[in-house]
Amino acid sequence: MKQVSVTLSTYTADVSGVCSALYELGGMVVIHDPSGCNSTYNTHDEPRWYEMDSLVFISGLSQMDAIMGNDDKFIHDIVRAAKELQPRFIALVRTPIPLMTGTDFEGISRVIEKQTGIPVFYFPTSGMHTYVKGAGMAMETIARELVPAGGKSVKERKNKQENPLKINILGATPLDFSINSTLDSIKEFLSRHFEIISTFAMGSSIEDIQRAGEADINLVISSVGVLAAKALEERFHTPYVIGTPIIGFENVLAEKLIESAWTKKSQTAYFSVLQKAHKKDTANFTTMQNAEAVSNLKKIRSLTETIEKNKVSGNIYIIGESVISQSLKAALALRYGIEATVICPLETEPEYTEKDVLLLSSEEDIKKAITDADTVIADPIYKTICSEKVNFVAMPHEAYSGRIYRKEVCDFIH
Repeated sequence: MKQVSVTLSTYTADVSGVCSALYELGGMVVIHDPSGCNSTYNTHDEPRWYEMDSLVFISGLSQMDAIMGNDDKFIHDIVRAAKELQPRFIALVRTPIPLMTGTDFEGISRVIEKQTGIPVFYFPTSGMHTYVKGAGMAMETIARELVPAGGKSVKERKNKQENPLKINILGATPLDFSINSTLDSIKEFLSRHFEIISTFAMGSSIEDIQRAGEADINLVISSVGVLAAKALEERFHTPYVIGTPIIGFENVLAEKLIESAWTKKSQTAYFSVLQKAHKKDTANFTTMQNAEAVSNLKKIRSLTETIEKNKVSGNIYIIGESVISQSLKAALALRYGIEATVICPLETEPEYTEKDVLLLSSEEDIKKAITDADTVIADPIYKTICSEKVNFVAMPHEAYSGRIYRKEVCDFIH
């Protein structure tokens, strides 16, 4: 029964991930579904829905059209809307029903593109994967299809002082960073060292996105941005660094960005920090020392809302998205000497995942893994599977608990 969740939630699906990544870019996103996927997206997964206009539509697939394979209405409605609204592009998003009926999205895409003259992108989502896969596909498409060739390589500069290095921020959506001050804080920090060209894909115009090829280095702040980073590296030979600027780790990350910009070698920033931490002699690292260090986290109210005042042992677990969680682990190791174990329930890749990260997706497995935990840092919903003795540090995740804890979402930098 490992696929059954009794008290835990599920992460945002790939369908919403595509919509979230494309929301601000001036395209028209069409979810081919009777209705459910759109209401789930705008109600639970999209905090910008009532504050910012975007062309996100549902096709209203009927039972008869699905059974008979009638795609004419779908095509006609999209063509009519596109001619009226003139979007920059059209995105077709698959859901479980057209997946099961075998809808020919590639053929439909060609027909719509021919009739409208507008680029059409098809995303083979299924609703069975998480937002990481959906938003990742969308950002890769942005990098491949919406960024024209061009840009000046860092190697063409006369010297390092000529101008600030140019950077793209990849992997930003409200699903990981909500709509609080986190992304603004990340940009403010990076602007001290770099010239920010664009942010994929939140807070930047399509014109900014189109300049992405000018960057000297790309920063991947969540696993959602990895495919886009690889696409930009392939197209423009731009190296990338994986890591989230979190207080205590941000300066190391900045150093890695500058290093990669000049060596042209991509890297995962937190690996070096965590490998050094593993080599340290921790024999004399007592329970009291770790408890004292964890208590110091109370000073960072933006990162951790509350930690109970009782003594804590060294068994600390971080549950969440791979890049953010491992960056937080590195920040704790650097700033406080704290060792933690990361549990990642989402899709991830070995390139940016340490060997000791626990890849667990079922409630049963996660609950079993944290039986010896003294401190758990995770979305508040995970508190339901923690024992009473655990010091639970709330780090709300929009892609997991939706809008429930939105006002409590942490700012990673301040």
